[in-house]
Amino acid sequence: MIRFEAVSKRYGSGAFAVERLDLEVDDGELCVLVGPSGCGKTTSLKMVNRLVEPSSGRILLDGEDVRSVDPVRLRRRIGYVIQHAGLFPHLKVADNVAAVPRLLGWDKSRTKARVAELLELVGLDAGKYRGRYPHELSGGEQQRVGVARALGGDPPVLLMDEPFGAVDPIARERLQHEFLSLQAQLKKTVIFVTHDIEEAITLGDRIAVLRQGGILEQVDTPAEVLGRPATAFVADFVGADRGLRRLAVTPIDVADLSTPPLVTPETSMAEARAAVAGSDSRWAVVVDRGGRLLGWVDPDDHLAAGAADGDRVATRTHRLEAWVSARDSLKTAFAEMLQHDAGWVAVLDGDRYVGVLTPDDLHAALRRSVGGDPVEVGGARA
Repeated sequence: MIRFEAVSKRYGSGAFAVERLDLEVDDGELCVLVGPSGCGKTTSLKMVNRLVEPSSGRILLDGEDVRSVDPVRLRRRIGYVIQHAGLFPHLKVADNVAAVPRLLGWDKSRTKARVAELLELVGLDAGKYRGRYPHELSGGEQQRVGVARALGGDPPVLLMDEPFGAVDPIARERLQHEFLSLQAQLKKTVIFVTHDIEEAITLGDRIAVLRQGGILEQVDTPAEVLGRPATAFVADFVGADRGLRRLAVTPIDVADLSTPPLVTPETSMAEARAAVAGSDSRWAVVVDRGGRLLGWVDPDDHLAAGAADGDRVATRTHRLEAWVSARDSLKTAFAEMLQHDAGWVAVLDGDRYVGVLTPDDLHAALRRSVGGDPVEVGGARA
């Protein structure tokens, strides 16, 4: 756990870079510090590993005041990743990754094994990359090596200062998702600095929003920050389109789904029409006997075609293009609707059909995710 207790940092002029910051980051949590340029995000980060010394207050790492610990020994317990990776240009990839294990006195065989393990962990083939120099790598590859180096001594804490800010947007998105997968395995305590609210809501378990002077405006989950900004500053910072952004952090809930009638391929069209007539839907979902989705059928198509009532649904089933996993977000479901110009998407749990999500369902789920009606924040509706 990392705890900031009334931590302040003053400039030489007497102005605050950070003013009385109170913040607690739990074990295994990824907490994102976000805010405009010059709001004290990086200063707050650097005070944890004493690259910057606070003017007042305390920072506790697992209950121990970091200022009571030798800074060199402290930094060996904390991984540090910065923009542009910060690799030693004269050292090969393997030697960059091995830097901390060697400082910790590990023997050669253990260090070599750790380097190979970490390169594979960040998606780089050890045999291919260990002998290369940083200038021979792409920006994304350099950042992967930077993360591997930070993990060298298996530190419980990672400090990450805009680590993906210098790579192109496609590589950046890929690195973000790869890091989330890595964090799911390792469960490090992470403080991550960014000025990009999109990156913050993608990565953070919680988001701490700072304004100029390092004043903490709000700390909460991404859904709460987007759905219930605590102040006018937060509402303005996260943007007028925060409702759309909230889609990305709101999971699909099976309880929110619509359930049109179900039929099997063996069902007659007359039976399908009767099932639809007794429901609020004008079509039925076609599943096999194991509950696997096969498509959908509209009995009105049957009537227009003049086919017999005894025809089976199998002969009139339409293939379904728009579907998502029950583990996806509302954003993913909305994107599928738009991509396929669909009025609804099917939701699957594995290969088993569980329901459909309509635009009305999506809107209701989004409102419910923040406890009902939008709230007023400094004249802006959240």
